[in-house]
Amino acid sequence: MRVGPRRAATAPRLAAAPAVVWAAVMALHAGIPNTGVNAGSLFQTLLPWTGLGVPVLLVLAAVLRSRLAAVAVLAPAVVWVTLFGGALTDKRSGGGDLTVVSHNVDEGNADPAGTARALAGAGADVLALEELSDASAAVYSRELAAAYPHHAVIGGVGLWSRHPLADVKAVPIMPWTRALRATARTPDGPVAVYAVHLASVRVSAAGFTTGRRNDAARELAAALRAEPAPRVVVLGDFNGTYQDDALAPVTSRLRSAQREAGDGLGFTWPAAFPMVRIDDVLVRGMTPRAAWTLPATGSDHLPVAATLGR
Repeated sequence: MRVGPRRAATAPRLAAAPAVVWAAVMALHAGIPNTGVNAGSLFQTLLPWTGLGVPVLLVLAAVLRSRLAAVAVLAPAVVWVTLFGGALTDKRSGGGDLTVVSHNVDEGNADPAGTARALAGAGADVLALEELSDASAAVYSRELAAAYPHHAVIGGVGLWSRHPLADVKAVPIMPWTRALRATARTPDGPVAVYAVHLASVRVSAAGFTTGRRNDAARELAAALRAEPAPRVVVLGDFNGTYQDDALAPVTSRLRSAQREAGDGLGFTWPAAFPMVRIDDVLVRGMTPRAAWTLPATGSDHLPVAATLGR
């Protein structure tokens, strides 16, 4: 059967269409609505992985033997590099007067003592731990006492510090305590430090359930708006990524140490094969000098660390 000239001319354009559409979806991810199944938040959570569409589209172009489709793959490739290319460079530098570590230690962690020793070995000035149980909090307090003489635990979150802690209080972001705030009296002046664990999210037949997390983020944002300290560090498990616009009430007011001073995408969960960065170090009034992830512990999250300066 002979193919008419109009059909022959249309075929390459149709073959190129998936690449153009994929590039547009990536570039316009902020416009994906969060109604119903919260498709916007889910897509933004997985946004770094959209780059996998590039080799898939190249294979499609090869199968279709379409040069136009192969050229069109440049569009999503350029969009991905624009979004994440900067993360692939090493932005770490020297300096900084405060090193912090945050870790969701996992309530089901079978070796809290070993996790505590690993964290103490990181040499941080301040540790923020999330998902503590009453029993594990006692273990961490015992194991970290020598290196961290000052600590505070409220509910499932805690801070351990080499420097004195003052003004310790719970931050009411949920009906039960998942955040606390303290002032660390560092040699370079006071720093307001928050340990935070936003509500969990779930992927199910009903979609991406983020309602409680989003409510907690709004409550945290309100606390941060009222925070008078000029230097603020927010450490924790946000159960969402910096790209998720649903967390903008918090992230629009703070800077991510990983984005500014990290090396790579810094994925933290799940620890066995990290796919997303839901644990972070966010700052205001401080300059990130370096950010990195620490080796796996007995938790299902990787710890995150950052060195901060004025």
